[in-house]
Amino acid sequence: MAKKIQKETEQMKAEAVQDSFDPYKVIKAPLSTEKNIRQIESDNKLVFSVYPDATKADVKKAIEKLYNVKVVKVNIDNSFTGVKKAYVKLSPENLASDLSADLGLI
Repeated sequence: MAKKIQKETEQMKAEAVQDSFDPYKVIKAPLSTEKNIRQIESDNKLVFSVYPDATKADVKKAIEKLYNVKVVKVNIDNSFTGVKKAYVKLSPENLASDLSADLGLI
């Protein structure tokens, strides 16, 4: 009986954590440099500045939730200057150029 109650409590806590996910605590801003614009056009990738404690899974979940797109892959780059960047590859049905135009990058 006690194990059943404990299991139900753990499930409720897990659901509460999932519901409290805030994508604005993961993504800082999109980045637009020459290299990033080239990646938008050629590789269907967008680059975002993210908070230092963000993981690949967090970034993927945040991008999908914020912009309603399908993310294929996320790469994280920690630079020695302290900026953490996320390179986000979108699926072929979602064009990075369309999303970047909506964000005002192009």
